[in-house]
Amino acid sequence: MGGKLGLDARTVARARRLAAAAGKPVVDLAKTHTTVAVERATLRLAGITGADPDGIPWVNRLVDAVAADVGLGHGVAVPVFDALLRDGHADLTLLAQKAAAGSVHFEVPNPGQQGRARRAATAAVRRGITRIDRRRRERDRLIARHGDPQQRPWIYLIVATGDIYEDIPQAQAAARAGADVIAVIRSTGQSLLDYVPEGATREGFAGTYATQENFRLMRAALDATSKEVGRYVRLTNYASGLCMPEIAALAGLERLDMMLNDSMYGILFRDINPIRTFVDQRFSRQIHARAGIIINTGEDNYLTTADAVDAAHTVTVSQLLNEYFATEAGLETWQLGLGHAFEINPDLPESFRLELAHALLARELFPGAPLKWMPPTRHMTGDVFRGNLLDGFFNLAGALTGQGILLVGMMTEAVVTPWLSDRDIALQNVRYVLRAAGNLHEDFTPGSFIQNRAATVLREAVALLERIVDDGLLDAIADGTFGIMRRPADRGRGLDGVARREDGYCNPAEEILEGGVR
Repeated sequence: MGGKLGLDARTVARARRLAAAAGKPVVDLAKTHTTVAVERATLRLAGITGADPDGIPWVNRLVDAVAADVGLGHGVAVPVFDALLRDGHADLTLLAQKAAAGSVHFEVPNPGQQGRARRAATAAVRRGITRIDRRRRERDRLIARHGDPQQRPWIYLIVATGDIYEDIPQAQAAARAGADVIAVIRSTGQSLLDYVPEGATREGFAGTYATQENFRLMRAALDATSKEVGRYVRLTNYASGLCMPEIAALAGLERLDMMLNDSMYGILFRDINPIRTFVDQRFSRQIHARAGIIINTGEDNYLTTADAVDAAHTVTVSQLLNEYFATEAGLETWQLGLGHAFEINPDLPESFRLELAHALLARELFPGAPLKWMPPTRHMTGDVFRGNLLDGFFNLAGALTGQGILLVGMMTEAVVTPWLSDRDIALQNVRYVLRAAGNLHEDFTPGSFIQNRAATVLREAVALLERIVDDGLLDAIADGTFGIMRRPADRGRGLDGVARREDGYCNPAEEILEGGVR
């Protein structure tokens, strides 16, 4: 393969073939099932909005009513649009209101009588996807007008106070100070809500709720700042948890640029049912592909629960699986923000050289992907001086290995929610390293230690993939292979929201997305 590591091309090709062999049964499973979240996302694309007086979205009320009458196995599109046309309701929201009151009955028409409902559903969903297409073209125009950041990696910084109206000025200040990507992390526990809150929110905990209105407000604010600073500032949020497909749809509609979207994170760290997660992630990634959104995967989280040296090969395996699942769903290489992290115990001898080996292995395995490199968290303490030094070494590793997206580390990690001044110091650290050593990777030739370590991790990854192919990915997850979390396929949150597809299943959004028509 060439490169600084001299990776064996045959070993790399075998690793990818094994990842595809391990992932295909899961893709086949996703193609034969649907979930409440997939069906709700489809209706959101068809135009339903709003929530009842208790804050429960009308889309939840409508899907629940359809499921109670006819189940989910045929999809909700035909029963919903059949009722809409049959009873003459004005729109989907009014239909949902009447369904919640028990005054609408849903049924699945005979195949020969479905044509009108299918056509109406397809037309409505197409309007939503057309809006996503329009927002993608809008992004392209703004990037052409304002330009991209001059340097790589892009500097990625988290802002989340819980109050969207406080997030906005902090995000704008961060962009002016040098941040290229603003990530608004979600309120604690939102990934376990089986609905998406409605409207602007001001009461999040350790994060701000992901809602369509919050997306709209922040995107508009960063558009203004992009014009001011002369570069397009990207916006990130989280398409994960029980509402992964819906949040993906809302992100596309409001022109977000990146989304946290991992194939196994919800399974391992939120105990969401594996089948529910794999079905949801495939549909969400089809939307991301259409919207031109870069996904950020979550392999860094494995190293917060498992040892970063012993489990390094599980990160590589997950990256290969995420690559397979993403490309199968239609994402292009430039959209694959595969994750990894700087999490080796700094007291371990040669820790920095090991970190370089792992980071360079990811870079050379996925040369066209905008890898997302995560800062130290697990071994941060209350010593802010030590923390700032570790972040500096992290930034240096990112520069040496040519990472694509560099999440800014905070010296107050694990102490307090960062102040604006903390962010300024962290951004100074990044800017210094990138100015002083931003092109050092051009001159950097690893020694045998780094080459041997990378080769060892790759061999271990291939051996693990061979076992996964033999045993099955779902069994491997159940056995605690990733992040030492054991998650059986017949357990976990959200399993009751999964349904096997019946003959004649109809989902216009999937048909349009898989058709690739623009």
